[in-house]
Amino acid sequence: MNGIRIRLAALLLCAAALACGPARAQAAPAIGEAAATAPAGDGGDHQLLVMLRLPAAHYRPDASYGGRYIDDSGRAARHRHAEALARQHALTLVDDWPMPVLGLDCYVMRYADSDNAERVIALLSRDPQVEWAQPVARFSGMGADAPSASAGADALYPVQPAARYWHVAELHHYTTGRAIKVAVIDSGVDAVHPDLQGQLADNANFVDAAAAPAENHGTAVAGIIAARAGNGGIVGVAPQARLMGLRACWQLPDLATRCNSFTLAKAINYAILNGAQVINLSLSGPSDRLLDRLLDIALERGIGVVGAVDAQAAGPTFPASHRGVLAVASQAPNGAPGAAAAAGALLAPGNDIPAPAPGGRWSFVSGSSYAAAHVSGMLALLDQLQPGATPAQLRALLQPAAANTGNIDACAAISRLVRNCGCACPAGILTQRSTRP
Repeated sequence: MNGIRIRLAALLLCAAALACGPARAQAAPAIGEAAATAPAGDGGDHQLLVMLRLPAAHYRPDASYGGRYIDDSGRAARHRHAEALARQHALTLVDDWPMPVLGLDCYVMRYADSDNAERVIALLSRDPQVEWAQPVARFSGMGADAPSASAGADALYPVQPAARYWHVAELHHYTTGRAIKVAVIDSGVDAVHPDLQGQLADNANFVDAAAAPAENHGTAVAGIIAARAGNGGIVGVAPQARLMGLRACWQLPDLATRCNSFTLAKAINYAILNGAQVINLSLSGPSDRLLDRLLDIALERGIGVVGAVDAQAAGPTFPASHRGVLAVASQAPNGAPGAAAAAGALLAPGNDIPAPAPGGRWSFVSGSSYAAAHVSGMLALLDQLQPGATPAQLRALLQPAAANTGNIDACAAISRLVRNCGCACPAGILTQRSTRP
């Protein structure tokens, strides 16, 4: 990969005169600002999620509903009820959120330092008011950033693996993911980055009450999926998709990305209610009952869900192991099969990927987080060509032949839907129909 890095450095130098104008010279937000205060649900080992049934009269869907609490008398009454339940069990109510797709209210409750989670959960499970209680699980984004540099028309496209392996510029003659809504449930997305200006239909924050900050992991994932063409940096796999930037994770001072059950549940609930057609989860963590239930609803509604495989995990992890989720790992640089392919994961570019970074910069990133982003972009391309396709049908379109060692052949996937594919597709691919965007 040294040759790729040298080529990138040369392109960055050549583009510097174009890329370092006033809009690009803004300083990036201070790293770790958003992580100064841990969000609700991340208060160490002494918090639980408690699910209470949501009265049917509470949720009346309409065009104005944004996934947040409706300010009605019912909320106050339910909150008082939850406070009484907390006092009854010697707990402290910390925060709450409706999960109308599950018919539940989710409450964060804290138990005494001298108590233990197992005892409290067992006690709550016997209370008829409680649907279930569970620990607050923690999740991490997977991937690493190389040092960033400022970069003129899509100067980085020649070194994108999506250009070399997937020929995305050629695929864009047939499909661009136009108007497909892709939920990026991640850390904050830099909505004013040159590659992402105008690409976000939503930019919501489920970690705290502030505006969503620009953070590294979410910005890179969003750019790989839908960076617009002709703006000095990279070209997204689906450059005309509409992104939902849903901040459920936060950036730590060491640039690591963290999330928890509560913040992720709020964001997934929002994505389902607000018409997401693809949900990208470039993260990994333990199995979680609340999140599993929400993904079941998403899949039942025909939403494609993409999850990153944690290559370091000893066993199954969320979300990649969830039935119906498209589990994605990084393909080997030499194309050799790996353990992830043997386990049924799709393989996509995930090594030395140029991606946008906060403050009008770009960086190299590596990890299955970014492989998953490539597949979410591919789902948007396929969704435009095959409206109404189920997640299982989309997976079948992406599934490579056994001889391909798990690596997705993007040209072959598009060729199954479009006649006369313009890129180097394998001979003999059967086309189902001819469709142009």
